[in-house]
Amino acid sequence: MAEVIRMPRMSDTMEEGVIVGWMKKVGDKVEPGTVLAEVETDKAVMELESFYEGVLLHIGVEKGPVPVNGILAVIGKEGEDYKAALAGAKDETASSPAPKEEKKAEAVESNVEKETASSTEIKTVQVTPVVETVQPPTTTDNEAKRVKASPLAKNMAEKAGIHIEDVTGTGDNGRIVRKDIEQAMATSGTAQVSKTAVPPVTQQFVTGKDIDTPLSQMRKIIAKRLSESMFTAPHFYLTMEINMGRAMEARKMINDTVASKISFNDFVVKAASMALRSHPVINSSWLGDKIRQNGNINIGIAVAVDEGLLVPIVRNADYLTLSQISESVKSLAAKAKERKLQPDEMQGNTFTISNLGMFDIESFTAIINPPDACIMAVGSIVQKPIVKNDQIVVGNTMKVMLSCDHRVVDGASGAKFLQTFKMYLEEPVRMLA
Repeated sequence: MAEVIRMPRMSDTMEEGVIVGWMKKVGDKVEPGTVLAEVETDKAVMELESFYEGVLLHIGVEKGPVPVNGILAVIGKEGEDYKAALAGAKDETASSPAPKEEKKAEAVESNVEKETASSTEIKTVQVTPVVETVQPPTTTDNEAKRVKASPLAKNMAEKAGIHIEDVTGTGDNGRIVRKDIEQAMATSGTAQVSKTAVPPVTQQFVTGKDIDTPLSQMRKIIAKRLSESMFTAPHFYLTMEINMGRAMEARKMINDTVASKISFNDFVVKAASMALRSHPVINSSWLGDKIRQNGNINIGIAVAVDEGLLVPIVRNADYLTLSQISESVKSLAAKAKERKLQPDEMQGNTFTISNLGMFDIESFTAIINPPDACIMAVGSIVQKPIVKNDQIVVGNTMKVMLSCDHRVVDGASGAKFLQTFKMYLEEPVRMLA
């Protein structure tokens, strides 16, 4: 019997996936574990693997966006008439509620976007993170001529103006990977200058060329979720300046004695998690008809990537040492930049930290990351005159701004949390007790 392959929901925020390319073509034999296609979601590029053995009888969409539960392909026996199964699947899709109607129904119960994939969505495919591997080469002429390159490498080559056919791949079976494109950019100089000479200016004004960039899945979901957060959750903001003198001394002492280097952001994560333990109302979530005070303290760390922002989670941060927090953050940030985070590494945050101090930003406001009730924006450490023991001395201060959802948190509660957070950073020995 022919089996219809549908687009699965690969993350809690996914509404559609984009087919990057098919690894198999109509008529190819497949078996359980065979990679059928590469799909870009809002958070990563994933591989779709078949659970079935047979022949790929039909491909619904060669390239481009497909909504969740949309028909991707049909697998069955060679020569089997799959049209009846395909028609039945289309009728089933047409009779099912539209995604927008489903979301409206869910919004009555919860304002939090945490849909779970249905059993029919996940039974036909298996999703795994993309790794730099390729399928064994086939003997067809078309397969031999196809340039083997990862989606990231193709994207980098296109942006840099490099003909990917001229690049020699160093991956498995000659596949072109990111480092090959970086090497080509360094050799040709395309990373620094354009191959086209700049024409002389012959008039007072020069007309620039407009560049339209299609929205990636990640940028679409960022725009949607943060717009809803900004215009649905009533934000208010609390700012506090913290003397970082003792934290700087403690960091230097720790880094002189341990192999794993501790960053100031690790101190921030540790201090915030311990302050959340003392002020559990800040560690809450708005769920539409109720407020949930979360039992675990899971800190989301905002990480900038090429196409937007990802928020990997440091779980049970209040029970971790500074060294454990440091190792966890480094590992998650590296995965985020390579788009290799697993779905469970990006779900379940109860509080979020966004740190732009490394960019010399002294202070900024951040939009709450649903379903959190608060997000803390951390600025850079600035050297400035401060008053100490009634004397003006040179000190090092850092500003933080807490964005709060007024449906959950009141001003006094947010202020008390910041006071405790400040106490831990100004007296870091308390975090080690």
